[in-house]
Amino acid sequence: MTRPPTPDRDPGLQPERTRLAWRRTTLSSTVAAVLAMRAALHNGAHPSGIITCALCCTLWLTFLTVAHHRIRTLAAPGIPPTLPPRQALAAVLCTVAVALCAAALVY
Repeated sequence: MTRPPTPDRDPGLQPERTRLAWRRTTLSSTVAAVLAMRAALHNGAHPSGIITCALCCTLWLTFLTVAHHRIRTLAAPGIPPTLPPRQALAAVLCTVAVALCAAALVY
């Protein structure tokens, strides 16, 4: 009795849902960064506002790089590897830092 060959990839929709989740998170991060930059520059271009904008842009670009790499990895044929801890840490730190910037801008 021989077993049928196992597929290289999960035939279900789980990889597609994961890619879509990364895209939604990237969109949310973009909106948060734009709103933070708008709030920082609302009363004119002060040095602290410019520094905050630069920080938000840097954090957003870092998160965008991690997310784009993960989306491409999930779209590749075969079983996708797990997210490396270094990339996961970068994504978490960027998200927390953008949230802290937003909280600092509100107060």
